[in-house]
Amino acid sequence: MQQRKLGRSELKIAPLVLGTNTFGWSADDKTSFAILDAFVAAGYNAIDTADVYSCWVPGHVGGESETIIGDWLKARGRRERVVVATKVGGPMPNWGEGLSASYIVKAVEGSLKRLQTDYVDLYQSHLDDARTPLDETLKAYDRLIKSGKVRAIGASHYDAQRLSDALRVSNDNGVCRYDSLQPRYNLCDRADFETEVQDVCVKNEVGVICYSVLAKGFLTGKYRPGADNSESKWEEMVKQRYLNERGLRILTALDEVAEEQHATHAEVAIAWLLAQAGIVAPIIGVRNVAQLNEIINAGRLELGKRQLDVLSAASLP
Repeated sequence: MQQRKLGRSELKIAPLVLGTNTFGWSADDKTSFAILDAFVAAGYNAIDTADVYSCWVPGHVGGESETIIGDWLKARGRRERVVVATKVGGPMPNWGEGLSASYIVKAVEGSLKRLQTDYVDLYQSHLDDARTPLDETLKAYDRLIKSGKVRAIGASHYDAQRLSDALRVSNDNGVCRYDSLQPRYNLCDRADFETEVQDVCVKNEVGVICYSVLAKGFLTGKYRPGADNSESKWEEMVKQRYLNERGLRILTALDEVAEEQHATHAEVAIAWLLAQAGIVAPIIGVRNVAQLNEIINAGRLELGKRQLDVLSAASLP
């Protein structure tokens, strides 16, 4: 599997990242282990989680996903074969939140303990923290990198100005910089990323690992006029946001290209992302191995120029 460099860091990842917010929530321990095994067996190596996954579940306190991954790493061994990315800054019940230096030091120890590892490959700012100066946050990360507990850092949910400011602060202070960004980006949701953020990432060699790559399942093609998706917790939101004239154009384009490629709609939608400037590896999230199998070949699928143009034209914001 061909690997791509993440920003200017030394990290190299295969062209899909496994998102694990389902672990300990809609995927139990056994299912999560099976997903991880299948993902790695297919040639991929990057796993994305966060300390807050899955504190939204009644009775959970956060850390459930990291704990499952840690148990898997211990059971399977060969920690070096995978790139583990986690996040800090989101609200952890009875624990804290934000990107202050003191909290980052506290939070990373919790993540390392749950992941049962001595280091995190990619440590990411989950949410921006306007209360904490950027230099305080970045200097704290720099100390973690120098101590060997973190290899590289990234950001999530940063707009173009905030990312630019952070890169400038890193340069001015001679400390580590964000080498990745995790924005929402897919065929349906293009404007926020493409307007300004993409240019900042490309210009500064910040690798993009985007999330929500299938628009809550809309880009799998299962949401159509008259289709019954009552089993989906996203049904109403997806229909209101995406099932409109533009959404139907996108589905028609996906129908065409998927048939030509003998691929699933989801694989085509992800392959389109991989052809966009700055994208290193889209993040995929699944609840079981069957769902994983429907998209696992997306990292190997190459679309022709005409096919890319068809999808881009249909999905113009």
